[in-house]
Amino acid sequence: MDISQMYIALALIVLAVIALLVFFVRRDARQNRLTPLAGLAFAFVLAGMLFGEDRVVGYGLMGIGMVLALLDTLNRSRQA
Repeated sequence: MDISQMYIALALIVLAVIALLVFFVRRDARQNRLTPLAGLAFAFVLAGMLFGEDRVVGYGLMGIGMVLALLDTLNRSRQA
């Protein structure tokens, strides 16, 4: 396991811990609910990190995740 794979593994562990904290340590479940679009964006970003060996695929998946997260943010701001 080289150093870049260790960084990817560490980033995935940190993201998993953050996801667990978001899901289990929320006070108001209605306010912090994860929308399906946000979950899909999160999955694309994680897939981009997992498939980071091929830069085009990795960055493409991360880019799709970021666009979906932006769309989710815009949808939530319109509803509020």
